[in-house]
Amino acid sequence: MKRMKAIFGILCCLLIGVDGISQEGSYVNKVVIDAGHGGKDPGALGRNSQEKDIVLKIALKTGQYIEENIDGVEVIYTRKTDKFVELHKRADIANKNDADLFISIHCNANKVARAKGAETYVMGLHKTEENLEVAKEENAAILLEEDYRQEYDGFDPNSDEGYISLSLMQNEYRDQSIKMAKKVQDQFRERVGLKDRSVRQAGFLLLYQTTMPGILIETAFLSNPGNEKFLMSKRGQAYIASGIYRAFKEYKHSMEKGLPPREEALADKSNNDGGNNGDSHNSDPEIYFTVQIDTSPESINVEKFATSRRVSEYKHNGVFKYITGNTTSLKEARKIKREMRAKGYEGAFIVAFYNHKRIRVQKAIELMEKSESP
Repeated sequence: MKRMKAIFGILCCLLIGVDGISQEGSYVNKVVIDAGHGGKDPGALGRNSQEKDIVLKIALKTGQYIEENIDGVEVIYTRKTDKFVELHKRADIANKNDADLFISIHCNANKVARAKGAETYVMGLHKTEENLEVAKEENAAILLEEDYRQEYDGFDPNSDEGYISLSLMQNEYRDQSIKMAKKVQDQFRERVGLKDRSVRQAGFLLLYQTTMPGILIETAFLSNPGNEKFLMSKRGQAYIASGIYRAFKEYKHSMEKGLPPREEALADKSNNDGGNNGDSHNSDPEIYFTVQIDTSPESINVEKFATSRRVSEYKHNGVFKYITGNTTSLKEARKIKREMRAKGYEGAFIVAFYNHKRIRVQKAIELMEKSESP
């Protein structure tokens, strides 16, 4: 037990420094709303309800509020009916649409009926067994999928061992995710009247596979009679959806603070980037992958990194970041990532560049596929 606590402490320290990256100054115009479970996967069960039905109603209502009240935001749903959607396909929907935010909506359950209130999760290292159990319950949905071991690289949702390594794998968007999660909890506490069970971290496969800020909301407990009654009511569903909508609106405003209206920004970009009419700057762009191994608020000597590979520094969103292994092969980038993690950089992850500008990995893959197609 003492050894496990020591390992846990070391891992927590490793997370500090890889994280803490703020990306204010980004437009938020595309949000994916994910209604958990569905079809053959009912999710948590109350005395008179199923999670899949309640979260679908909340998800659709949340999207409706956003579409009706915030101009210029595209809402994408992972499901709009009672159907089963694999976890990896939910993530694919968000990644392929190049979404700016991912919101997954769920209901909670507990063996203790008095447990009540709302909690919102971000991808991270669980600090309590309770958080781990919630992640296990949600990740167990993959057991209903065909070939889940192959699809998720042999991950076992019932085993404790994979969760620490899983939680270390994606830290890039944690600051933004936490910001959105806090706003949701504030709304639930102050406007909806739910008990605030705080922002939490755990290893959710769904959040791990998305390449943008993302949260997983456990709205309330179906195992608590009072919470279940509220969740089943149209009034309760409307209040919860309104709380998520208001949190999204505040998050969008905070991320876009100081930016010009998006229409002006797009016009400026078109004037600056598209007016050369065939000069040398319009040649095919360079797309490549590399592996990020560290970040720092101040520039540091790259010679400090214990690796035989060349490490480069670049600045992104006001933070110094350190990368190694420039390659046009995603397979090679994954090999380098494994190599770096084996050398002690547990938080190493792949990043992509397009004409020397940072872009999402999924976007780079799509651009490369387009360039290779006849």
